[in-house]
Amino acid sequence: MNTQISLIGAPTDIGAGMRGASMGPEALRVAQLTRTLESHGLQVQDRGNLTGPSNPWLPPANGYRHLDEVVAWNRTLHDAVYAELKQGRLPMVLGGDHCLGIGSISAVARHCRDTGKQLRVLWLDAHADFNTNSLTPSGNIHGMPVACLCGFGPQALIEIGGQVPAIHAKCVRQIGIRSVDQGEKRFVHEQGLEVFDMRFIDEMGMRATMEQALSGMDDNTHLHVSFDVDFLDPAIAPGVGTTVPGGPSYREAQLCMEMIADTGRMASMDVMELNPALDERNRTAELAVDLIESLFGKSTLMRKT
Repeated sequence: MNTQISLIGAPTDIGAGMRGASMGPEALRVAQLTRTLESHGLQVQDRGNLTGPSNPWLPPANGYRHLDEVVAWNRTLHDAVYAELKQGRLPMVLGGDHCLGIGSISAVARHCRDTGKQLRVLWLDAHADFNTNSLTPSGNIHGMPVACLCGFGPQALIEIGGQVPAIHAKCVRQIGIRSVDQGEKRFVHEQGLEVFDMRFIDEMGMRATMEQALSGMDDNTHLHVSFDVDFLDPAIAPGVGTTVPGGPSYREAQLCMEMIADTGRMASMDVMELNPALDERNRTAELAVDLIESLFGKSTLMRKT
């Protein structure tokens, strides 16, 4: 795994239905993200925060809320992530709401095309984020990033990475899903997304889930982890705008992260939807940092590896 990490703050809640995710990057810094990663021998550069348009808090137009502003933020983020990958570094995007996955992952996909790598995206989330403007009444674009990346969305968003679609559904593995609209569910099945929902995790266990989600990777695989903090059960992670009961427990989440770390293939990641305004004494940010630490090899194992 790359030991050169670049933190990229993207402080916006432009695609969300609730304010506050714009404070997420600072909460992660307050929770000692840099120092925690450095304690594992990683070299961390905090690139500070990107800037973009402020949140106008308007109703949807043509089924999208704040489309121009969302496009601006994602273009800026795409360029920042792409630049770090070109330098051979591991970009970690500190969100911000999950609409930013469009800019982040389209940059990763572009880098994979440049380098001939196979892309695998792990989407850790309570939601499939596969809505379109015709499927969602809210128009909040943080419910649409996977669909946009797969080529279903407004032209200005789907073409950010220079190729439409930016990715194919077959490279995505969604884990922890437990809140999907009816129309969205049909669309997910039509497009062949591989979804490991909470029922699957309950029946098969997190170990079997992750074995399947990580299977088929090799030395030529670039693994991107897009971690929406609402993936976690709200009992342990209350600081998100869209809580859905019944998510992974602390131990399940740890195992998920440790098994990703064991592959040694993670080469980029997002941490999204942390909302300190809804948190209790920054405990969700501290948990997120704890889990990120496990992604980089902090192991709870006593046995010799």
